This record gives sequence, structure tokens and C-alpha cells, in this order.
Amino acid sequence: MEFFRIHKTIPFMRHALVLNIISLVTFLAAVFFIAHKGFHLSIEFTGGTVMEVAYPQAVELDKVRGVISQKGYNDFQVQNFGTSRDVMIRLPNIEGKTSTQQSNEVIEALKATDPAVELRRVEYVGPQIGKELAHDGLLALLFVVVGIMIYLGFRFEWKFAIAGVIANLHDVVIILGFFAFFQWEFSLPVLAAVLAVLGYSVNESVVIMDRIRENFRKQRKATVKEVIDSAITATISRTIITHGSTQMMVIAMLIFGGPSLHYFALALTIGIWFGIYSSVFVAAALAMWLGVKREDLVKPAKKDTGEVVG
Repeated sequence: MEFFRIHKTIPFMRHALVLNIISLVTFLAAVFFIAHKGFHLSIEFTGGTVMEVAYPQAVELDKVRGVISQKGYNDFQVQNFGTSRDVMIRLPNIEGKTSTQQSNEVIEALKATDPAVELRRVEYVGPQIGKELAHDGLLALLFVVVGIMIYLGFRFEWKFAIAGVIANLHDVVIILGFFAFFQWEFSLPVLAAVLAVLGYSVNESVVIMDRIRENFRKQRKATVKEVIDSAITATISRTIITHGSTQMMVIAMLIFGGPSLHYFALALTIGIWFGIYSSVFVAAALAMWLGVKREDLVKPAKKDTGEVVG
């Protein structure tokens, strides 16, 4: 399906060097912010108190957040679970207060506004569990990267595998750099968004690489730059449809999803746009710099020896 077809090939690779330098600077800036500012980790990683409360009727979460804010809490989370009457509250650790003291303080404040509210469950999440979650998240990221490299290596060629992995890591590091620079809350949903971006970016890279391989077969006299430019130009319409429709869904989550989905949608938005950029100007350009050529992707036909058996 295509919205339009571009008949003249756009010379993307003409500016590949400049854009790759910009990518490198952006990547290094993201690494700098990650190393020096770190992340504003959520309760899942730092530990805290988890409360489950039930209301007799549907409750507005903003009112619950307002009550908890008045008690002096800042980095807390409030969200529905199960039904609109059930609310989960995550409170950060506060020095000098136990989990029991925090939960009693909050439930008393909530009962002052609605006496019918009921405390269902209180749990304490220790820092050790947060460390295990962070460790498991890094392992998941590592396994995804290794899996992508193996897949691209088998499907295409090692030069494309290296280019694809570097492009995908470029997207991930830049997302993390945004969260480190602005000190946005980094939670499990954000980690899930980062892993989703990895799969999303590699999909776009595979489409372009497939078209490059196809063009190497068709355009026998074209140079490597011309083949890559033609491949990217031919996939622009599909890129607009795919990323446009995905971004529309993400914008809906960003606007209507509330605080629970805000940073998840924000991470996806950054990943989608940088994923387009990296697939075109990082993955394809790196493959070109690594010296990809027709012989790497198109196997020569076997010559007939012409022997006649007498």
C-alpha cells in the first residue's frame, strides 16, 4: 500500500557523513548525561510501599493524587487496577518513617475525604527487589541485542548485522539520554517501551535492507550509493504509513492515558522518530561505510562446465 510514489531517487547518502557526525555527537551527549546525571528511578527500582485501596464507587485518580500530595509526598504513583473503584498507590521510601506509618498516614487522609474507602493490602518493596529488576531488565536488553545480531547475520550479512545493531543501540541510548537529561521518571513501563523500540527499529531496518538486496539484483550497473538511495526512496511511503499510524496511537496514549502511561508513550514517541532517522541515516550509511557490495548479498550463478558425456 502506498500513499504516493516518488519517481526521482532522493540522494540520502549524499549527506550521510554529516548526519553520521551529528548522530555520533548526539549519542555521546546521551552517554554523558546518563553517566553524570543518572536516572530518576521509580519505586519499582528503588523500593517503597505499595497500597491497594477500594472505593464503593468509581473515583477520580486526580483527587487521590491531590490528597497524597498534601501529605508531602512527591514521587508517588496512583493508578487503577482491576476496576475503576480499585486504586493502587506506590509510595517512595521516606527516612524516619516505616511502611506501616506511611500507609496509616495515607489511608487516614483518604478517609477524611471519603470515609467509605477501604484498605485492602499493604506491601513493602525492598531495594534488593529493585536491584533484581534492574539486573533482569539489563539482561533482557542484552538478549534482545544478541538475538537481533544473530537474526540479521543469518538473513543478510555481517556488515548489515553490525550496522543494524549499532543503529538500534543508537535509538536506545538516545531515549535513555532524554530521560537522564530531563530527569523523567524511569519505570518498568518505560523499560518495556525501550525494548519495544528495539523491535520496532529493527523492523524498519530489515525492510530497507531487503530492498537494498533486491536493488543489487536489479540495478547491475548502479553504484552502492545509488542502490541504497533507491531502496530508501522506494520505502518512504511504507515508512510514512507505518510510523504515522503507530504515532497516532501513541499520541492517544500520551494525551488520554494519564500519568500511568505518560512516560511510556513519551519513550515510544522518541524511539519512533529516532528509529526512522537511524534506519535511514545510521544503519544504511554504516553498511555503506563498512563496504557492503553486490557480491555480499547476491550470490553469483554457478557456471555450466559444458562437459558432454560420450
